[in-house]
Amino acid sequence: MRVCSSCKKTIAPDEKAVSFKCPNCGTVIIWRCYRCRTMGIPYKCPNCGFEGP
Repeated sequence: MRVCSSCKKTIAPDEKAVSFKCPNCGTVIIWRCYRCRTMGIPYKCPNCGFEGP
């Protein structure tokens, strides 16, 4: 199940979401829902604590 790293809501399969490895540690996959991406809501890596928009 895909969950947004910012708002913690479940991401629907047809939603325009994005996933990427943490830019700092590269070990965690960060998921961002469409709403959080477009609004620039911050996310935080649970592994290293890196925060990004």
